[in-house]
Amino acid sequence: MKKTKRKKKSRGWVIKQHRDQFFKKSKVLGYRSRSAFKLLELNTKFRFLKSDTKLIDIGSTPGGWSQVARNIIKRGKIIAIDIKEMKVLEGVTFLNCDFMEKDTKNKILKECKEKADVVLSDMAADTTGNKNLDCIRTNLLCAEVIDFAFSILKPQGKLISKVFMGEDFLTVKDKARKRFKKVEFFKPDSSRSESKETYIHCSTLNTL
Repeated sequence: MKKTKRKKKSRGWVIKQHRDQFFKKSKVLGYRSRSAFKLLELNTKFRFLKSDTKLIDIGSTPGGWSQVARNIIKRGKIIAIDIKEMKVLEGVTFLNCDFMEKDTKNKILKECKEKADVVLSDMAADTTGNKNLDCIRTNLLCAEVIDFAFSILKPQGKLISKVFMGEDFLTVKDKARKRFKKVEFFKPDSSRSESKETYIHCSTLNTL
Protein backbone atom coordinates (compact mmCIF):
# COMPACT_ATOMS: atom_id res chain seq x y z
CA MET A 1 0.00 0.00 0.00
CA LYS A 2 2.79 2.43 0.92
CA LYS A 3 4.63 1.75 -2.36
CA THR A 4 1.43 2.36 -4.33
CA LYS A 5 0.86 5.69 -2.57
CA ARG A 6 4.47 6.67 -3.18
CA LYS A 7 4.18 5.83 -6.87
CA LYS A 8 0.97 7.85 -7.20
CA LYS A 9 2.60 10.81 -5.46
CA SER A 10 5.66 10.57 -7.72
CA ARG A 11 3.51 10.31 -10.85
CA GLY A 12 1.43 13.28 -9.72
CA TRP A 13 4.60 15.34 -9.20
CA VAL A 14 5.81 14.55 -12.73
CA ILE A 15 2.45 15.53 -14.25
CA LYS A 16 2.41 18.75 -12.22
CA GLN A 17 5.91 19.64 -13.37
CA HIS A 18 5.07 19.21 -17.04
CA ARG A 19 2.01 21.44 -16.67
CA ASP A 20 4.15 24.13 -15.03
CA GLN A 21 4.97 26.99 -17.43
CA PHE A 22 8.20 27.84 -15.56
CA PHE A 23 9.35 24.23 -15.62
CA LYS A 24 8.81 24.21 -19.40
CA LYS A 25 10.57 27.55 -19.87
CA SER A 26 13.56 26.40 -17.81
CA LYS A 27 14.01 23.45 -20.18
CA VAL A 28 13.68 25.59 -23.30
CA LEU A 29 16.13 28.24 -22.03
CA GLY A 30 18.60 25.72 -20.63
CA TYR A 31 18.29 26.62 -16.96
CA ARG A 32 19.15 23.89 -14.46
CA SER A 33 15.96 24.48 -12.47
CA ARG A 34 12.71 26.46 -12.58
CA SER A 35 13.96 28.38 -9.51
CA ALA A 36 16.18 30.37 -11.89
CA PHE A 37 13.11 32.48 -12.67
CA LYS A 38 12.68 33.31 -8.98
CA LEU A 39 16.15 34.84 -8.88
CA LEU A 40 15.53 36.71 -12.13
CA GLU A 41 12.38 38.23 -10.62
CA LEU A 42 14.12 39.02 -7.33
CA ASN A 43 16.96 40.76 -9.15
CA THR A 44 14.52 42.77 -11.27
CA LYS A 45 12.84 43.88 -8.05
CA PHE A 46 15.92 44.65 -5.93
CA ARG A 47 18.83 45.03 -8.41
CA PHE A 48 21.56 43.30 -6.39
CA LEU A 49 23.49 41.52 -9.18
CA LYS A 50 26.16 43.53 -11.00
CA SER A 51 29.13 42.66 -13.19
CA ASP A 52 31.64 42.89 -10.33
CA THR A 53 29.52 41.35 -7.55
CA LYS A 54 31.20 39.02 -5.05
CA LEU A 55 28.45 36.50 -4.29
CA ILE A 56 27.86 33.47 -2.07
CA ASP A 57 25.10 31.05 -3.11
CA ILE A 58 24.06 28.81 -0.21
CA GLY A 59 22.11 25.65 -1.01
CA SER A 60 23.05 26.01 -4.66
CA THR A 61 22.39 22.55 -6.17
CA PRO A 62 21.41 21.94 -8.97
CA GLY A 63 22.81 25.39 -9.82
CA GLY A 64 19.89 27.41 -11.19
CA TRP A 65 20.68 30.51 -9.12
CA SER A 66 24.45 30.31 -9.71
CA GLN A 67 23.70 29.96 -13.42
CA VAL A 68 21.62 33.15 -13.49
CA ALA A 69 24.23 34.99 -11.42
CA ARG A 70 27.04 33.82 -13.73
CA ASN A 71 25.26 35.32 -16.73
CA ILE A 72 25.47 38.74 -15.06
CA ILE A 73 28.64 38.57 -12.96
CA LYS A 74 31.63 38.83 -15.30
CA ARG A 75 34.33 40.43 -13.14
CA GLY A 76 33.27 39.36 -9.66
CA LYS A 77 33.34 36.03 -7.85
CA ILE A 78 30.72 33.34 -7.19
CA ILE A 79 31.06 30.73 -4.44
CA ALA A 80 28.35 28.06 -4.33
CA ILE A 81 27.78 25.72 -1.38
CA ASP A 82 25.63 22.62 -1.04
CA ILE A 83 25.64 19.31 0.79
CA LYS A 84 24.59 17.69 -2.53
CA GLU A 85 26.87 17.49 -5.55
CA MET A 86 26.51 20.14 -8.26
CA LYS A 87 27.65 19.76 -11.84
CA VAL A 88 30.57 21.99 -12.78
CA LEU A 89 29.53 25.50 -13.77
CA GLU A 90 32.23 27.61 -15.42
CA GLY A 91 33.13 30.65 -13.37
CA VAL A 92 31.64 29.25 -10.15
CA THR A 93 33.65 27.82 -7.24
CA PHE A 94 31.68 24.98 -5.66
CA LEU A 95 32.14 23.74 -2.09
CA ASN A 96 30.51 20.36 -1.41
CA CYS A 97 29.78 20.97 2.28
CA ASP A 98 27.01 21.06 4.88
CA PHE A 99 26.36 24.74 5.56
CA MET A 100 25.20 24.00 9.11
CA GLU A 101 28.61 22.66 10.11
CA LYS A 102 30.96 25.22 11.68
CA ASP A 103 33.92 24.07 9.58
CA THR A 104 31.97 24.90 6.40
CA LYS A 105 31.65 28.55 7.38
CA ASN A 106 35.42 28.67 7.91
CA LYS A 107 35.93 27.14 4.44
CA ILE A 108 33.68 29.79 2.89
CA LEU A 109 35.54 32.58 4.67
CA LYS A 110 38.88 31.17 3.49
CA GLU A 111 37.67 30.83 -0.11
CA CYS A 112 36.03 34.26 -0.16
CA LYS A 113 39.23 36.02 1.04
CA GLU A 114 37.33 39.30 1.45
CA LYS A 115 33.85 40.51 2.37
CA ALA A 116 31.04 39.63 -0.03
CA ASP A 117 28.51 41.94 -1.70
CA VAL A 118 25.61 39.47 -1.79
CA VAL A 119 24.56 36.31 0.02
CA LEU A 120 21.83 34.19 -1.59
CA SER A 121 20.01 31.25 -0.08
CA ASP A 122 17.26 29.16 -1.63
CA MET A 123 17.70 26.46 1.02
CA ALA A 124 14.77 24.50 2.36
CA ALA A 125 14.79 21.61 4.80
CA ASP A 126 14.03 18.16 3.43
CA THR A 127 10.29 17.60 3.65
CA THR A 128 8.91 15.27 6.32
CA GLY A 129 5.22 15.37 5.41
CA ASN A 130 4.56 17.58 8.45
CA LYS A 131 4.11 21.08 6.99
CA ASN A 132 4.49 22.88 10.32
CA LEU A 133 7.71 21.02 11.11
CA ASP A 134 9.06 21.64 7.59
CA CYS A 135 8.29 25.34 8.01
CA ILE A 136 10.12 25.52 11.35
CA ARG A 137 13.17 23.66 10.02
CA THR A 138 13.45 25.85 6.90
CA ASN A 139 13.10 29.03 8.94
CA LEU A 140 15.85 27.84 11.26
CA LEU A 141 18.08 27.56 8.18
CA CYS A 142 17.11 31.10 7.19
CA ALA A 143 17.98 32.38 10.68
CA GLU A 144 21.38 30.71 10.41
CA VAL A 145 21.95 32.33 7.00
CA ILE A 146 21.05 35.75 8.42
CA ASP A 147 23.70 35.44 11.14
CA PHE A 148 26.30 34.19 8.67
CA ALA A 149 25.52 36.95 6.16
CA PHE A 150 25.98 39.55 8.88
CA SER A 151 29.49 38.20 9.50
CA ILE A 152 30.64 38.04 5.87
CA LEU A 153 28.90 40.90 4.03
CA LYS A 154 30.29 44.35 3.33
CA PRO A 155 28.54 47.19 5.22
CA GLN A 156 26.25 47.87 2.23
CA GLY A 157 25.83 44.18 1.45
CA LYS A 158 22.59 42.39 0.64
CA LEU A 159 21.00 39.12 1.66
CA ILE A 160 18.23 37.28 -0.19
CA SER A 161 16.90 34.15 1.46
CA LYS A 162 13.92 31.82 1.33
CA VAL A 163 11.63 31.92 4.34
CA PHE A 164 8.29 30.23 4.99
CA MET A 165 5.17 32.00 6.19
CA GLY A 166 4.08 30.22 9.33
CA GLU A 167 5.88 28.94 12.43
CA ASP A 168 8.87 31.08 13.47
CA PHE A 169 8.33 33.62 10.67
CA LEU A 170 8.17 36.54 13.11
CA THR A 171 11.28 35.28 14.89
CA VAL A 172 13.20 35.30 11.60
CA LYS A 173 11.81 38.74 10.74
CA ASP A 174 12.90 40.17 14.11
CA LYS A 175 16.39 38.67 13.75
CA ALA A 176 16.74 40.20 10.30
CA ARG A 177 15.72 43.64 11.58
CA LYS A 178 18.35 43.47 14.30
CA ARG A 179 21.04 42.60 11.76
CA PHE A 180 20.03 44.83 8.82
CA LYS A 181 18.72 48.37 8.46
CA LYS A 182 16.27 47.51 5.66
CA VAL A 183 14.17 44.35 5.51
CA GLU A 184 11.60 43.60 2.79
CA PHE A 185 9.63 40.58 1.58
CA PHE A 186 8.72 39.51 -1.94
CA LYS A 187 7.03 36.44 -3.41
CA PRO A 188 7.96 35.98 -7.09
CA ASP A 189 5.27 35.05 -9.61
CA SER A 190 7.32 31.95 -10.36
CA SER A 191 6.79 30.69 -6.80
CA ARG A 192 3.97 28.19 -6.79
CA SER A 193 0.78 29.81 -5.49
CA GLU A 194 0.18 27.01 -2.99
CA SER A 195 3.69 27.32 -1.54
CA LYS A 196 4.24 29.08 1.81
CA GLU A 197 7.60 30.35 0.62
CA THR A 198 8.48 33.98 0.25
CA TYR A 199 11.86 35.71 0.09
CA ILE A 200 13.42 38.11 2.53
CA HIS A 201 15.60 40.91 1.12
CA CYS A 202 17.92 42.55 3.63
CA SER A 203 20.30 45.40 2.91
CA THR A 204 22.89 47.50 4.80
CA LEU A 205 24.31 46.00 7.99
CA ASN A 206 22.97 47.38 11.23
CA THR A 207 26.29 47.88 13.01
CA LEU A 208 25.17 50.47 15.54
